[in-house]
Amino acid sequence: MRNILRNCFISTAILVGFATVGVSTVTACPNCKFANETESNRPKAYMYSILFMMGMPATIFTGFGISFYRMTRKAQLAAMEDGAPDEVCRSN
Repeated sequence: MRNILRNCFISTAILVGFATVGVSTVTACPNCKFANETESNRPKAYMYSILFMMGMPATIFTGFGISFYRMTRKAQLAAMEDGAPDEVCRSN
């Protein structure tokens, strides 16, 4: 098992090393940079769009978490009503 983990770690390190060899610095479009510097409201809108995009995955995962919790809770209540053993119905 250790050999498998060690081989996976080494191969991942080699892959990451090869992937980062050709990386160069990327610059933004000069027109976008100039527009963001000259207009007063555009940087605020840009900041809010970034915050909105960062918040969407959290919102989606929270929705899935709540729905899974409700499904589990509904199944536990149904098992209690059917008279299932205490080991199945125990929530703690």
